[in-house]
Amino acid sequence: MPKLLIVDDEIDIREFAKSFFQKRQIEVFTAAGGHEAFEIIENETPDLVLLDVRMEEMSGVELLRKVREVGNQVKIMMVTGVKDEATIEEAERLGVRGYIHKPLILDELEKIVLKELNGV
Repeated sequence: MPKLLIVDDEIDIREFAKSFFQKRQIEVFTAAGGHEAFEIIENETPDLVLLDVRMEEMSGVELLRKVREVGNQVKIMMVTGVKDEATIEEAERLGVRGYIHKPLILDELEKIVLKELNGV
């Protein structure tokens, strides 16, 4: 069963996406912030991480940098509601797989996640 980690400081988004993907036979982990997410990445080795760019305790790019610094090459898709060229450039340099823009459109989200999980 594929593993997905959803990292977002908004509980409604985390829980809605978790429920949505569990119904598609995907094991889903959630984290409210970067420190919690880092532990899950290290211990559960998810196949894909949906990572919110803007969070309180640690930004998505800071977490991405930390993950890459320890040599972890987990697939990461950034989720964002804003277009910030500097953030996009840094995330791309760190090997992010792509971007999903808020508000989330379920059909698009499902297609992107399934494509990444199936390696297509």
